[in-house]
Amino acid sequence: MTMEKEMQKLLDMFEENRIEYQLYKHEPVYTSEQASKARGVELKTGVKSMVLRTKEDKYILANIAADRKIDIKKLERIVGTKELRFATKEEVMAITNCEPGSVHPFGRLFDIDTYLDESVLENDFVNFNIGMLTRSVKIRKDDLVRSLQSKVADFCKT
Repeated sequence: MTMEKEMQKLLDMFEENRIEYQLYKHEPVYTSEQASKARGVELKTGVKSMVLRTKEDKYILANIAADRKIDIKKLERIVGTKELRFATKEEVMAITNCEPGSVHPFGRLFDIDTYLDESVLENDFVNFNIGMLTRSVKIRKDDLVRSLQSKVADFCKT
């Protein structure tokens, strides 16, 4: 499946769930800082979606506010594993059909468990890439939480 198809799958889900969104087209962005500048929004409103792999070879998706850093030890306790590591570029591509940096927060569309850090809930609106480094959306935080079907927890560094 191409990245365009991955993006379309997400936009179709938005339509089905009556989620209003603002679509951004921009130059390729590889960091949260670049993305917030390209979108013209505050860094903290971005959602970083990271694919991680457990010691048991299970993949998960962890979503945190773009201005925060993940606390792997906290997330390991929440997930119930002794060891988590970031997925390699090749693993991310194989699991999500997306390049690292373009993964969207909806792990259920990749058939993997999703975790949402409480830091994301501090914003009324959130922004994230939608399967391509050149496309992002802005949606209401409430729509994200309602449609994400994820476990909400605190796994950011303080």
